[in-house]
Amino acid sequence: MKYLITGGAGFIGSHLAERLVQRGDRVTVLDNLSTGYLENIEDLMETGLLDFQFASVQDRDMVEELVDGADFVVHMAAALGVKLILEKPVESIETNVTGTQIVLEAAARSLKPVLIASTSEVYGKSTKIPFCEDDDVVLGPTGKSRWSYAASKMLDEFLALSYWEEKNLPTIVVRFFNTVGPRQNGRYGMVLPNFVQQALEGAPITIHGDGKQSRCFCDVRDTVEAVLRLMDAKAFGEVFNIGSTQEISVEDLALLVRERIGGNSRILYTPYDQAYGRGYEDMQRRVPSVEKLHRRTGFRPEITLPEIIDRTAAHLRSAMADVV
Repeated sequence: MKYLITGGAGFIGSHLAERLVQRGDRVTVLDNLSTGYLENIEDLMETGLLDFQFASVQDRDMVEELVDGADFVVHMAAALGVKLILEKPVESIETNVTGTQIVLEAAARSLKPVLIASTSEVYGKSTKIPFCEDDDVVLGPTGKSRWSYAASKMLDEFLALSYWEEKNLPTIVVRFFNTVGPRQNGRYGMVLPNFVQQALEGAPITIHGDGKQSRCFCDVRDTVEAVLRLMDAKAFGEVFNIGSTQEISVEDLALLVRERIGGNSRILYTPYDQAYGRGYEDMQRRVPSVEKLHRRTGFRPEITLPEIIDRTAAHLRSAMADVV
């Protein structure tokens, strides 16, 4: 099989590319390296099974050419991270919506199957826990740009499902819940790699808000396994949550990171206004139901958080040693 992964030099995309190459598939990666890194896929390029194209997903001609040469398209190119969304809302919305439209239009010409990466952010401020794929969503006001990301990804989902219904384009939508692990960059506010980096440096572990907000962190290996199973199952025309169901508060996460890493990093609490600017709001809980994923594939993420922290720490220690 020949796969095209947009955003394939990024965190999840590079891990997916790695698994596909390991099983003997050919992979083409399209990435403009705005948030991805060539080093994530350099070893894969040496196998002869992965080709890299430096371009934006908004480059219509390039996307059409690469889609034509693929058997399956995995669309992961997107603006990501709370900080990037708040700092560059126009670019974020355009990247998400326009990029997805271009990919779907190109795929529809020859009915190439497409998997669209979405996000748990689409559930917004819903208090119905756990989140199920057919639940209502509750977004904040348009005056708070935090919600523009959720709205843009919802539009991506509507586009993908509309192409399935109207144009018979085989599409799958997956909603990722806080995927974490080696190669994830904390530059745009990703909480776990930031906590681990701070603990390794002996710096204060900085919590935004009161730390009572809770999340579920899914190992990237589990995320990739779920994606592969959904693609192999041809689960078209449907939306699936992909995430761990092991819930932990951000405060307890900071304490667990400090325990696993050791050291004496103090826990520092920073108001949201200081971290993100005025008007920012967060969601208190984000817990997925993965029953639909399990029914369709027989799989559910199970890698534990301590193991995730240890793997992330080992990767960051190695990166720090390389710098020295």
